[in-house]
Amino acid sequence: MKIQLVHKFEDIISLENLLEAWKEFVNGKRNKKDVQEFSMHLMDNIFSLHSDLINHTYKHGGYQAFKINDPKPRDIHKASVRDRLLHHAIYRILYPFFDKTFIADSYSCRLNKGTHKAVNKFCSYFYKVSKNNTRTCWVLKCDIRKFFANINHDILINILREYIPDKDIIELLESVILSFTSPPLSLKRRGGMQISACPWGT
Repeated sequence: MKIQLVHKFEDIISLENLLEAWKEFVNGKRNKKDVQEFSMHLMDNIFSLHSDLINHTYKHGGYQAFKINDPKPRDIHKASVRDRLLHHAIYRILYPFFDKTFIADSYSCRLNKGTHKAVNKFCSYFYKVSKNNTRTCWVLKCDIRKFFANINHDILINILREYIPDKDIIELLESVILSFTSPPLSLKRRGGMQISACPWGT
C-alpha cells in the first residue's frame, strides 16, 4: 500500500495557509499589475476565496495565454491571481509529501535540487560508468514534446487518489486540473487515449 497524505482539506484552505501562501506567491511579483490590483483589497479577496472553499462553491477561472522564450518558444497559460494563490496554497501542503515519493535523481522544480546538482550527479555517473573515462558509455538525451499540454487528466487524478484519501482534496484538485485543456487543434488521440492538458503558468 502506498503512503498516504495525512493532511486534510482544512489544512489547505485554512486562512493561515492562504496567508502564508500569499507571502510566498507575491515574492518577485509585487510590480505586476494583476498582483497589485489583488493586493489592494487583499484581506477581502482572501476571505472571499476562503469562504468559497469552505462552502465548496469555488470555481476556477479562465487563463491568459501568452508566449515566452525559455530559451525555446513556449505557450504559457496564466491563471488569475486568485487561482494562483490557491495553487500555491495547495503546493505548500502537497509538495513536502510528494517530494518524498520522487526518485533521488529527479532534479527539476524541486527544492535543493536544480541544474547544477543535476550536472554534478551526471558527471559522477559518467566517471563511474566510463571507469574514469577509460571506456565508452552511452547517454540518452530526449524530451517529451509538450509534456504539460499532453498530460491525461484521468490518469493523473487516479494517481493522486492512490496517495490522497481525503475526498475533498481530490475534488479540489480535480477542479484545478480540469479547469484547463489544450486548444482544439492540440487535442489528439494517441493509441486510443484522449490527450488532455494541465495548466502551467506563473
